[in-house]
Amino acid sequence: MIRRLILVSAMLLFANGAIAAGNFVQYKVGGESFEGYFISPADNAPLIVMVHDWDGLTEYEVKRADMLAELGYAVFAVDLFGEGIRPVETEEKKKLTGMLYEDRERMRGLLQGGLDKAAELGGNRDNAVAIGYCFGGAAILELARTGAALKGFVSFHGGLETPENQSYSQTKGKILVLHGSADTSVTLDQFAALAKELEEQDVDHEMITYGGAPHAFTVFDTERYREDADRKSWQRFTRFLADTL
Repeated sequence: MIRRLILVSAMLLFANGAIAAGNFVQYKVGGESFEGYFISPADNAPLIVMVHDWDGLTEYEVKRADMLAELGYAVFAVDLFGEGIRPVETEEKKKLTGMLYEDRERMRGLLQGGLDKAAELGGNRDNAVAIGYCFGGAAILELARTGAALKGFVSFHGGLETPENQSYSQTKGKILVLHGSADTSVTLDQFAALAKELEEQDVDHEMITYGGAPHAFTVFDTERYREDADRKSWQRFTRFLADTL
């Protein structure tokens, strides 16, 4: 029911015909079923691949995708949990994300499957950026470390630690990290460690902190939301897209 309500909202939002309505898309990776969300304002539009937070692909990612479509980008919001799996309880969220953190090869395979589906839907893989929120931000950095041939990787208040035996030595695109200074889940020490690592690996990067912003500071209608940090980070992000794609 929630998925249908979101889809109806998206269709009404673009009812004037300026931008095609987004659609939920079923797809498979390794025989497993997943459900993403795709929207594109035009054929061959620059592509943004989006990874969700730890509650799965929800109305939040749909809204962000629609906002980006209004700016002229095709967006595929991928699903890393599975069709119909949208956890509500904290313990279930921890379990689902923990399973992927413990099995990085599976995470990478699901990310690649999302990229492949985006290309199949008409997204321009040769002119693409990947972005993620919270858990999705950590997943995006995992994708960057695979050497994926994308132009950029953007993390909004995402996990920043690099697993043992991994590095950014194969990273091809630019990295943009947007982080809250008051984030107690992902510390400023981790932020500084990543900056040092990217510099040592000679990765083109920019990392910005927002004072007073906690973890998940861009998530609308929550106690963690910080309008000023959200506005500033979105402005920097959209400039990054304009410069990169």
